[in-house]
Amino acid sequence: MEAQNVEVSNGNATLHVSTWGTTGPTLLALHPGVGDSRIWNSCAPGWVAAGYRVVAYDRRGFGWTHSSPEPHDDADDLLAVMSATATDTAVVIGNSRGGGIAIDLALTSPERVAALVLIAPSLSGYDQSDWPTAAAEDEQDMLLIAAEKAEDLELLNRLETRYWLDGVEQPEGRVSGEPRELFLDMNERALHAAPIGDSSQRTPAWPMLSHIDVPVLVVAGEFDLPGIRKQCSETAAAIPLSEHVEIPGSAHCPSLDQPGLLSETVLTFLSRLPR
Repeated sequence: MEAQNVEVSNGNATLHVSTWGTTGPTLLALHPGVGDSRIWNSCAPGWVAAGYRVVAYDRRGFGWTHSSPEPHDDADDLLAVMSATATDTAVVIGNSRGGGIAIDLALTSPERVAALVLIAPSLSGYDQSDWPTAAAEDEQDMLLIAAEKAEDLELLNRLETRYWLDGVEQPEGRVSGEPRELFLDMNERALHAAPIGDSSQRTPAWPMLSHIDVPVLVVAGEFDLPGIRKQCSETAAAIPLSEHVEIPGSAHCPSLDQPGLLSETVLTFLSRLPR
């Protein structure tokens, strides 16, 4: 199933928006900082077949969105996309940084959020003082720092693919074929993107999680960083109407390495919600 693409203007940005399906409740899918809206290509058809409409977009600095530098707010861009696609409320699905934006939306505009699916979400205000790490993670961190210092974007892309797609404790190349090529292309575009300006700093989310009063599914990948898996468990424990699941055989981006399992996990969660 091919996505339908439209452009939405907000400030100095022209946001590239993709939609799948035309009827049913809306699933608004937010990509991580190592991808763009194409990361949902393998999940969207199954969700549409189950009776949902899927909306995704490229944030500033990603994919085919164009912008000139200016102060901006990611949640404001999200609300602009919702307005342009006639989305009053949605189940918001967010991976990594996309999950952080989903949480911000639920805290500041709760009337727009019917439920949340948080996949390894970034979480402002979370205390990482006892963040567990694996030896392989420390080694990869050193390589990433060296590649950034050398401004070797090709090497950085390869290292980040190992880090986030394969999982730092897994063999490089664990995920191959089209998913790997897509990750490399999405992340390459992000690494070469022009400056977008400063994004607004919102109130730290971690102390506010108990205020979220919609159903929430928190998803972690079996092969993701130990610290992120710990954070996911603690996030689920801090949100009243939440549940926590782990996707076997997946790292940080299950829509790429385990799209079938992720799709079914989300649909099982959605099946328990009123429609």
